[in-house]
Amino acid sequence: MTASIPERRALEGRFVRLEPLTPEHLPGLWAAIGHPEVFAGGYGGGPAGLPVDEAAFTEWALRTLPHEQGVTFVARLAAGPDAGAIVGTSSLADLDLALEHAHIGWTAWDPRVWATAVNPEAKLLMLGLAFDHGFGRVRLQADERNSRSRAAILKLGATFEGIVRRDRPRADGTWRDTALFSVIVDEWPLVRAGLEARLATAATPSLGREPSVG
Repeated sequence: MTASIPERRALEGRFVRLEPLTPEHLPGLWAAIGHPEVFAGGYGGGPAGLPVDEAAFTEWALRTLPHEQGVTFVARLAAGPDAGAIVGTSSLADLDLALEHAHIGWTAWDPRVWATAVNPEAKLLMLGLAFDHGFGRVRLQADERNSRSRAAILKLGATFEGIVRRDRPRADGTWRDTALFSVIVDEWPLVRAGLEARLATAATPSLGREPSVG
């Protein structure tokens, strides 16, 4: 199957709804992820990359998130008392049609939904979108120092491929080593089944805990 560019459309899950990013999403996205603990793990280049306010975040997001080169999604809770609340973002980009390669990244979640169904269901929907459009390999990655994100990627069912040394500069000028993972199309049925089984027993996420002010 020849790879093709996915259309920009919403993806509906049991726990989350993924909507292609528009400028109207940005105030809610800032409220969800504009917190030090989100950037501490390497998002946006690390702690020094945290924008100072909503205006700076809007400029940064429109410049940095790959909403024109791929599909940047904004996630809303789809069920429970907080249905409709924006809780984060993730992107499907770096789309190489000839090699059938794609990258799921630029992911950040409201700390109140960490370790809930939000990330696994978002990745289930996005991986399905990639493989349904003929991609054969989807890359996921994290700062080598970010043990929480690395564990979350492994828990999705991705395979660890190694460390890319001195891969890119962080916001503070130091150089990041990147932990590289992937899911290939041959593995997708097993990975999908594992994610579906995990979600079958998951609780509905809620925003019962306030994040620290960013």
